[in-house]
Amino acid sequence: MTSPLEVSLLEVSIDELKHLVSERALSGETVLLNMGPQHPSTHGVLRLLLELDGEIVINCIPDIGFLHTGIEKTMESKRYEQAEVMTDRLDYLNTVGNNFVYCLAVEKLAGLDVPPRAQAIRVILAELQRISSHLVWLGTHALDLAAMSTFLYCFREREQILDVLEMCSGQRMMTTYFRPGGLWRDVPADFEITVRRFLRTFPKRVDEYEALLTNNPIFLDRTKNIGVISGPDALAWGVTGPSLRGSGPDYDVRKVYPYSGYEQYNFVVPTATGGDVFSRYIVRIEEMRQSTSIVQQALDKLPPGPVRSSNRKYVPPPRAEIGVSMEALIHHFKLWTEGFSLPKGSVYLPVESPRGELGVYLESNGGPKAQRAHYRTPSFAHLQALPLLSKGRLVADLVGIVGSLDIVLGDADR
Repeated sequence: MTSPLEVSLLEVSIDELKHLVSERALSGETVLLNMGPQHPSTHGVLRLLLELDGEIVINCIPDIGFLHTGIEKTMESKRYEQAEVMTDRLDYLNTVGNNFVYCLAVEKLAGLDVPPRAQAIRVILAELQRISSHLVWLGTHALDLAAMSTFLYCFREREQILDVLEMCSGQRMMTTYFRPGGLWRDVPADFEITVRRFLRTFPKRVDEYEALLTNNPIFLDRTKNIGVISGPDALAWGVTGPSLRGSGPDYDVRKVYPYSGYEQYNFVVPTATGGDVFSRYIVRIEEMRQSTSIVQQALDKLPPGPVRSSNRKYVPPPRAEIGVSMEALIHHFKLWTEGFSLPKGSVYLPVESPRGELGVYLESNGGPKAQRAHYRTPSFAHLQALPLLSKGRLVADLVGIVGSLDIVLGDADR
């Protein structure tokens, strides 16, 4: 049977359509309806082919590819340092996380060390990015369900996080601040003060979001017992992150396969048992609180020292050395004109993104460019479970179900 995610329904034949929809649809008993690809509530350029019996969803077939940019193949045509810039453009709500996992994969393949200070700063910014992503999700998800105030409040806090990213990297979103071997540069002098100011106010803001939504009868009607998926089914479909933990399993890459010193921090992996839209909401709300705690811990024990490895085979020398050392100038010139080569081999490395398990597979042939670069993204896997989640629900419920998965189409269309 043809996979719905592998078929372009724009040019689908009648024979192929028979494998995707029921006989009732072909005979006219049920209705085939397009939702998208320009629908404002589909969280990106996503087309859903719906088979409806009245307002009941009989089948929901996701059709992706409208945002495809060929980023992975483009990465393979660029040197390792150049390719990192492409990673920002995948999941545009988790740009720091995309840089993070790519750098970790390069470092593992190269056997490259990362100074403790750089590791701590990476954790701080990754968790702030997780909060930022959840704020966009919460604001837009609530807006989809007609709660407008939450959207405005969430973006108010998100602006503060984007200001921190801009302070460190010069960019609000496409930061490319993490580099193989550490960071582009150290954080500015007022970084810690700014982050601590945010940490003082943010927990009360999360309480405000809950006051608006958690016991709101309209919100409960739109989320409780809707889009239900069991823990075993979620695991079988490759669902990860908050969408999985809302069904019970407590799988979190930060706990199972700690990276960048996550084993040093005390935090709880939030779970729920309902497996519905509301449970996925509750998990993300609690995740924002846990991320706040991780950032606080990392700031409290932020060590001094360098933020870039001293391994000059892969890392350029400090700018201050270039004007006084001919060797440093030559090394800098060769790294930025020829790049560095990684040992032959392959590596797969996962991290916990705001949406779930985000993994990078890199294969090196010994040259300065990757022979194969591939991202395992959570949004792609979660779209495959959409027919299961939506079957038997109303069309009106579909907007909330899609929103509860926190899909980013740039994450799926690579």
